[in-house]
Amino acid sequence: MNRYSSLCDDFYVNMNLGTEMELPAARETVLHFFERIQKTYPTMRNFYCRERGDFVLEEDKDQGNYRWCTIEPRRVCSGQVNPDSIETALEQHKLVLELAPYTLSVSPLDCEALDLLFGFDFTYRGNHNQIVAEALGVSPPMERMIDLPDSTIINYEPSITIALDEQCRQQFRLSVETRTNAYQVRIGEFPEEQLSVYVTARQYGSLGPDKTFVETLDQLSNICHEMLETHVIENVLNPLAQTIALK
Repeated sequence: MNRYSSLCDDFYVNMNLGTEMELPAARETVLHFFERIQKTYPTMRNFYCRERGDFVLEEDKDQGNYRWCTIEPRRVCSGQVNPDSIETALEQHKLVLELAPYTLSVSPLDCEALDLLFGFDFTYRGNHNQIVAEALGVSPPMERMIDLPDSTIINYEPSITIALDEQCRQQFRLSVETRTNAYQVRIGEFPEEQLSVYVTARQYGSLGPDKTFVETLDQLSNICHEMLETHVIENVLNPLAQTIALK
């Protein structure tokens, strides 16, 4: 098990390649792409089409760890839930990025954005917004608001996006997604839901003539690892895990 899995209940690594032009949806093209994926990962045998036209190939989900891949009208996505290692997840994503130019006619010039996301899910039955505020705190100008008599936090999803170059083409985003709504707070009944932390590195725009999708993914992976090790684990993931454990 990879070390990030010990920080949360479920961990996943997703890759999204967005395109400016629509991707081909011809039967032969889609099947050929997924057959190439399945050749490397034979257990990815569940193939179907969603109502909105997305094509999906995935493994069985009943084991708790599985691979998946989708072709959407303007996006190719790949993911692995609870991977044995970060490297195995990245190998899957690199295979998708290596195949996309040849099987789906995706050119680096056609790149709208390439994302690498590390997701951390915490299972918690309670007010997600309240637990996030307790674990991560609230900025000083807003602290007095939550101290008002009979006040209850019903929405608190802190996020920040920073540019890593002067052109703002390479970015890093840290965001928290809660799944508690006002109705649940009002009646005091909370289902067991996933509170999520997303760590995302993104490359915007067309790639240079000397850059490949795989090389860019390696750069995004380095960004995610560095930000996790220097900031996110100590200041976000550990405080959330510790606060939830105390409840």
